[in-house]
Amino acid sequence: MIDIELYNKLLHAGHFTILDSYIKANKVLNGSEKALCSISGGSDSDIMLDMIHTLDESEKVTYYWINTGLEYQATKEHLDELEKKYDIEIVRLKPDKSIPLCVKEYGVPFLSKYVSEQMMRLQKHNFQWEDEPLEVLMEKYPDCKTALQWWCNAYYLPENGVQKMSRFSISRNKWLKEFIIANPPDFLISNKCCEYAKKIPAKHFIKECGADLEITGIRKAEGGIRSANYKTCCSESKSKGCDTYRPVFWYTDSDKTGYEEFFGVTHSKCYTEYGLKRTGCVGCPFSKHINEELAIIEEHESNLYKAAVHIFGKSYEYTAKYRAFAKEMKAREKEAKKRGLSCNIGDNFTDIPCAV
Repeated sequence: MIDIELYNKLLHAGHFTILDSYIKANKVLNGSEKALCSISGGSDSDIMLDMIHTLDESEKVTYYWINTGLEYQATKEHLDELEKKYDIEIVRLKPDKSIPLCVKEYGVPFLSKYVSEQMMRLQKHNFQWEDEPLEVLMEKYPDCKTALQWWCNAYYLPENGVQKMSRFSISRNKWLKEFIIANPPDFLISNKCCEYAKKIPAKHFIKECGADLEITGIRKAEGGIRSANYKTCCSESKSKGCDTYRPVFWYTDSDKTGYEEFFGVTHSKCYTEYGLKRTGCVGCPFSKHINEELAIIEEHESNLYKAAVHIFGKSYEYTAKYRAFAKEMKAREKEAKKRGLSCNIGDNFTDIPCAV
């Protein structure tokens, strides 16, 4: 529980978000019989662990980490440090299928989880990356509705016809549709890594432990698809069979810094020595700054760098082509606007460079 001394210190320091999160976390923990806390070794996870361990006087929380098959040595060392610091055990779990095996069986991740999922669905139906209206494509591929809606930036309602789709349609990534039409992928794309290396083993462990609460270190400020999936710090998950609690969900970057300074939380060498801004699966193609991360990985953990390039190489190459394409199209669009012209799908893309 949160004692009065800590309460007053946080209050007088003006850390109101942190204080509120402690009060909320204490209430959630009191309502749980058996809680699991997912440790990643990342900076958000470090803060979450510090908070939960402070409040867990009855030691009802079990901490666990999933080895996806592609993890930093610095992260593994940090887990050992955390166990010594807090006098806890962090259970190491194996994935149902490691990342290398998932890529071999299902395909490589590309750009984002959502993009990879939709492209995977289209590939399963032998989609030819056609620029046709949604109604036409739905007749040709009747069992691929969701992915076609993503591809066409629209969804179909029988009573109203075609409507505008959400912000997570393909147009969210500018020029992606035009790029794919001009450069169809000749390899399989999939988002199955996360499912088999993280989600499924977590579900199995929750069931095995009979847990009624799962605690994770997700922050809304991270953005992306998760900011749309989660609206609050607490949610009920029927698929997992327990509630999910995100104690640092509302923390801004300044809240995070404030917590680190106030409680003396330190992070792994991935942050303090390597200079990484985020951790997770080594060399994940979903990173917006993958080239910078790969350079850091090559310098500090060269064997992992070689493994990442071997596993994700096709995705890295395709991403580089897309970014070069988008950069050129942006320049053409700017020039076209100056001349009062337009830049459309039907334009000639054959002379656009496909490498950086």
